[in-house]
Amino acid sequence: MKIVAVDFGDARTGIASCDRTEMLASPVGVIHETDFDKCLEKVAACAAENGAEQIIVGYPKNMNGTIGERADKCELFAKRLGELINVPIKLWDERNTTVSAHNYLNQTNTRGKKRKAVVDAVAATIILESYMEYRKNTQGGSL
Repeated sequence: MKIVAVDFGDARTGIASCDRTEMLASPVGVIHETDFDKCLEKVAACAAENGAEQIIVGYPKNMNGTIGERADKCELFAKRLGELINVPIKLWDERNTTVSAHNYLNQTNTRGKKRKAVVDAVAATIILESYMEYRKNTQGGSL
C-alpha cells in the first residue's frame, strides 16, 4: 500500500512516502506554509501526486501520554485533511521523532540551512518507518 506520512508544523510540514511493498520509506520534501488552510491544500495535493492510499499524520503526545495543544492542532489537521482527500487518515504517535531526526542529521554532519530544510521531511520519514514496522508486526500488516 502506498502510504504518505505528514509531520505537520506551523511553518514547515514534512512529507514522506513509501513504496507499494512498504519496504522503504523516503522523504518527499517540506512544505513551507504558515497558513493552515493553504497547508492543508498543499498536503492534499502532494498526497494525491504521490498516489497515497493512506495518510499518517504525526500525533505529538506529551511524554506522559497526555494530549496537549500541539496534538489537538494535529488532530484538527488530520480531520480537515480527510475532508479534502478521500483516503483513510490515521494519527500516529510521533514522540521524539524530531529529536531522532536531529540525531540522524548529526551523524551525517548536516548543518545550518541545509539541516533546517530537511529536518521535517526526515521526521516524517521516521514517523512512516515506525508505522510500517507496526504494520509488519501486527495481523493487519501488509506482508
